[in-house]
Amino acid sequence: MEGQPHPYAPTDLKLPGYAPNFLTQSTIVSVYGLSSLLVVSLIWILSGRYRKLAKIDRLLMCWWAFTGLTHLILEGYFVFSPEFYKDKTAHYLAEVWKEYSKGDSRYAARDAATVTVEGVTAVVEGPASLLAVYAIASGKSYSYILQLAVSLGQLMEQLCIS
Repeated sequence: MEGQPHPYAPTDLKLPGYAPNFLTQSTIVSVYGLSSLLVVSLIWILSGRYRKLAKIDRLLMCWWAFTGLTHLILEGYFVFSPEFYKDKTAHYLAEVWKEYSKGDSRYAARDAATVTVEGVTAVVEGPASLLAVYAIASGKSYSYILQLAVSLGQLMEQLCIS
């Protein structure tokens, strides 16, 4: 193996050019938590001004915005940045995936099934989740079936990569 040893299991996993994290785990989690709180708060406030929505609809909008942006941004970066583990610039999203891979090395190893499932999640479920926010806000008739379809897709993702 070239360069610095990596923290992933198995230890013989080949990751040429691996660069260790620059950000601490607490920094990564704090940034994610605060940005998520900001998004949820913004959606909650805006949904209260848009039209008369029930609290459950406003909560659903917060959830779908949170999950949609997570799929698009975090998982999208993973899918389209195959060498994130080499990043030496402290790019936040690369740091997230280097840290996440400590718990599941299939991500650092670029396991084909994992990349495929995450790709579908980022490209299909992310935008569909944001469409659900719009559908709930505007009272579209397809709102419920869309939420069901995305939820079933997320369940299938968990079954496929578990």
